[in-house]
Amino acid sequence: MIKNISIKNFKSLKDIQLGLTTLNILAGLNGSGKSSLIQTLLLLRQSLKKGDDKGLVLQGGDLINLGTGKDIFYQYAGEDEFVEFVLEDHNTNCFSWKYRYEMGSDILPLLARTQEENITNLNLFTENFQYLNTEHVSSDETYPRSESHIKTGNIGTKGEYAAHYLAEYGISKQVNSKSLQHPEARSFALIHQADAWIGEISPGVKLIAEDIKGMEQVRLAFKFETKDSYTNEIKPINTGFGISYVLPVVVAVLKAQKSDLVVIENPESHLHPRGQSVLGRLIACAAQDGVQFLIETHSDHFINGVRIAVKNGMPPSMSKIFYFDRILDKTEQYSEIEEIRLDKNGELSSYPKGFLDEWNEQLMQLI
Repeated sequence: MIKNISIKNFKSLKDIQLGLTTLNILAGLNGSGKSSLIQTLLLLRQSLKKGDDKGLVLQGGDLINLGTGKDIFYQYAGEDEFVEFVLEDHNTNCFSWKYRYEMGSDILPLLARTQEENITNLNLFTENFQYLNTEHVSSDETYPRSESHIKTGNIGTKGEYAAHYLAEYGISKQVNSKSLQHPEARSFALIHQADAWIGEISPGVKLIAEDIKGMEQVRLAFKFETKDSYTNEIKPINTGFGISYVLPVVVAVLKAQKSDLVVIENPESHLHPRGQSVLGRLIACAAQDGVQFLIETHSDHFINGVRIAVKNGMPPSMSKIFYFDRILDKTEQYSEIEEIRLDKNGELSSYPKGFLDEWNEQLMQLI
C-alpha cells in the first residue's frame, strides 16, 4: 500500500507531503486541489502502462486526459523547476519521478527516475486497482460486456461493467470478510450482499443482472419487496438514478481484496443523506479488511458514517481526513492540506473553517 506521497508543481499542488493510511478521505471546497491529488496517481498509472520512460502521459491514456504541460504545471513555478512525484510503500520502497515542463506537449519528458524493481507490486500499479470517477454510466436498459475488464476485477472508470461483473460472478463469488457481510443478506454471494447493502439505501431492492444471449450486452433490472413477494422487474431508466449510480460503488467495495487500492470520486452523489452515511460505513468496513481507499467527498453524512464506524470499533489509525484549502497571498495561490485524525470515539482532531460547519452557518441565519 502507499504510505507516503509527495508532489511538487502539479496544478495547485505546489509542494505537498501526505502520510496515507487505509481509508483516506479528501474534503474541502471546490477547486481546492482534491481532484489534483487523485489525478497525479492516475497519470502515474497510465504513464507506466504506456511505458513511463516516454514521460508523463497527459492525453491518450485510458484513465484521464488533462491537456498539455501548460494545463498541469504549477502556474507560479520558476522556469527551471520540474514536476516531481514521490511514492513510498509500507516496506520503505521509494519510487520517484521528475518531469521537465514543456508548455505545449501532452507528454512531459522524463528527466530522472528512482524506481525499485518491484514497482508493479505497489497497489497503484496492480491489475486490481479500481478507479470510479464522478460520471457514472447513465441508467439504461442494457449495459456493455467486457471480458478483459472483469477478468481482472475492473468494472470501468464509470462503472459501466458493474452489471457484467454481477452477471458473471454475482453468485459464484463470495464476500468472505466478516466486516462486510451484511446480517440481512440471503447468502454470502456477491449479488445477495449487494442487495442487502443497497437495500439500506433503497429498502427492499433485489438486483437482476443477466447476459443477453447472442448480444454483447447485459440486462440489469430491479425488483422491490412487497408484503408477501416482489414487484415485477423494473428497468433502471424507470427507477431513481441514485440506485444505478451507487451500484458500481457497492460492487467496487464488495469485490475489493486486501491491499487493493480503490479510488472513488463523490460516491455519495444522487443519494439521500441516509444512503450517504451507509456508504461511509460500508467503505469503513472494507478498510478494516485491509483495502486502501482514496475517497473524494463533499458529504458531511459520508464522513459521519465513517466516524460512527470508528466509534463502533474500527481502529482510529485506519482512517484520516485531509482537508484542502486554497491559499491566496500577494504573489501566488496554492493548495494547503490539513490532516485531521479521529480518536476512538469518532471525534476529530480539528475542525478547520469551512469543514462540517455549513449546517450551523445556515441555522444561525434562520434563528
